[in-house]
Amino acid sequence: MLHAAGQARAAGRGERALIAANATAAPAAAPALGGGNAFLAPEDAFRFSARALDDRTLEASFDVADGYYLYRDKLSFSVEPAAALAAPALPPGARKHDQWFGDVDTYRGRLVVRLSLPAAQPGRTLVLKADAQGCADAGLCYPPVVQQVRLTLPAAAAGPGPVVAARSKGWFH
Repeated sequence: MLHAAGQARAAGRGERALIAANATAAPAAAPALGGGNAFLAPEDAFRFSARALDDRTLEASFDVADGYYLYRDKLSFSVEPAAALAAPALPPGARKHDQWFGDVDTYRGRLVVRLSLPAAQPGRTLVLKADAQGCADAGLCYPPVVQQVRLTLPAAAAGPGPVVAARSKGWFH
């Protein structure tokens, strides 16, 4: 883990890459480069919520804080108890040249993704997990974070369920 003294030394030498490349740095405790403020915790930088639209369709959302972005290719979803999800139709992201990952697509602001279950499952309770990774523009890349929500699928023709905010499973899975 890169400690605060090491971060200050690295930032003082202009080595932002050392901080950004170190995926084990504790983002909530790391000083923002040049600002002295703490970086947001990953669950605050990438707020995840979801709702059941019907007995076989889920809507997952990320609200990405200003100054942060998610990697499109580092985003995946799963449900428990285990059920196959159809591959989500992710919207195109904004193209970005990343120092470590090359040319990538990223998401900023609000991202909404529809997920389909293989069969109708009215009344079933499940846990939707979102595995994501993103960075702060100020030079910190977070390790992958898993956030989850518990949803109860509505009865057929009952209408969408409530939006449920995520709780984090930690930075590592």
